Amino acid sequence: MNIISRFLDTPRRSSFVLGPRGTGKSTWLRTQFPSAVYLDLLDPKLWRELVAAPERLRVYIPRPKTSIVVVIDEIQRAPQLLTVVHSILEEPSPPVFLLTGSSARRLRRVDTDLLGGRALSRTIHPFMASELDSFDLELSLIHGMLPLVVMSQDPLSVLHSYINLYVDEEVRSEALTRSVDQFLRFLEAISFSHASLLNMSGVSRECQVSLRVVQSYVTILFDLLLAFQLPIFTRRAKRATVVHSKFYFFDTGVFRSIRPKGPLDRPSEIDGAALEGFVAQHLRAWTDYQSRDSKLYFWRTRAGSEVDFVVYGSSDFTAIEVKNSRRVESKDVRALKTFTSDYPEAIAVLLYRGDTLMRVSDVLCVPVEDFLLNLTPAKTIVSIVQEYLD
Repeated sequence: MNIISRFLDTPRRSSFVLGPRGTGKSTWLRTQFPSAVYLDLLDPKLWRELVAAPERLRVYIPRPKTSIVVVIDEIQRAPQLLTVVHSILEEPSPPVFLLTGSSARRLRRVDTDLLGGRALSRTIHPFMASELDSFDLELSLIHGMLPLVVMSQDPLSVLHSYINLYVDEEVRSEALTRSVDQFLRFLEAISFSHASLLNMSGVSRECQVSLRVVQSYVTILFDLLLAFQLPIFTRRAKRATVVHSKFYFFDTGVFRSIRPKGPLDRPSEIDGAALEGFVAQHLRAWTDYQSRDSKLYFWRTRAGSEVDFVVYGSSDFTAIEVKNSRRVESKDVRALKTFTSDYPEAIAVLLYRGDTLMRVSDVLCVPVEDFLLNLTPAKTIVSIVQEYLD
C-alpha cells in the first residue's frame, strides 16, 4: 500500500484528530504510531461493550513502565468514554490518547467532557496538491482530493456513494432529521450556494422547507464536517461590507457529486464554483497546518466588489482572486485593485487557469496549478508570491 506523507504534525500529547470520513485519519495515525493500542468504535461488539460500561476502557489499556499511545477511532460514537479518558489523564504517567472523530455534533454538547484542556484539537483535511507525487488539476477538479477517492481504482463510484454513506450512517442512524428525503433535497438546494453567500431563505424556498429546518440542516452539515463557511474581512473597513458568510462544501469532488446538472445548468458556472472551492479547501488546510496565526476570510462590499480570499495574520496579508479562465483581462483584477486601494499593505494575487506568469494592471497573475503545488505549511503566502517576483 502506497502511504502518502501528510503535512499534519505528529501529535506528541493527547489530541482530538478531527476530519470528515475518508480523509485518512486512521491510516495516518497507524503510520505514525504502528505500536499504538487501537480501539475502533465502528466495531459493533467493542462499541456495545464500552457504551454499556465506559469503565471497561481501562481493561483495554495496558500500563507498562514506558508511555504508550492509545487511539480511539470515532470517539463521537461514545462520548461518555471521555470522562474515563479524563480520569486516566489525571493519573501519574498516563498514556497519550489520540481521539479521532468525523462528527463534532456530540462533542459540542454542553455536558460532554472535553478533557479540561488536556488535549489539543487538530483537523485533517483532504490531500493538498503539494502532498502528492503526481497531481492532475483537471482530474482533481472532478474527483476532489479525498484520500478515500484519490487512492481508489474507481474514484467516481466511491465519490457517488460517499454522501449516501454519510446520510445512512450519520443522519439516519442518529435520527438527526425526521425526513431523510427532505434532507437530501436540502443538500441539492444548498449545493447552488457553494462558493457563494449563504442565503438560507433562498435555500428554504428552493427545497420547500421552513427556514428553521434549513438552519438546523446547515448546522448538521457543519457538525458533520461536510461544509464550512468563510467570514467577511472587516478589519478597519473603509466601505460597507456584506454580513453573510460564504458557504463551501469541504471537498470539490463532494460538491460535484451533489450538485444537480441539467439543460439549464451552465457547465462554466459549475466549473467556476468548483475551482474556487478547490482553492478554498487548500487555503483552509494550509491555515490549519501552518504554525502561524494566519486566518482565512473573503471580502465583499455592498456595492458588489468582491475578493474571493483574504489571508490575514502577522506574517501574511494577501488578497487572492480566482478566475476559471485561461486569459486575464484588466476587468478581472478590478476588485483586487479596489481592495488594495483600501488596504495598501496587502499583496494582490490572481490565480487563473493559464500557464504563464504575468502582470495585469500591476497585479501578479499566477497559474493556479503552479500556486497550489507551491503551497505548503512551511511557507507563507507572501513568501510564495515573493518567489514569483524574484
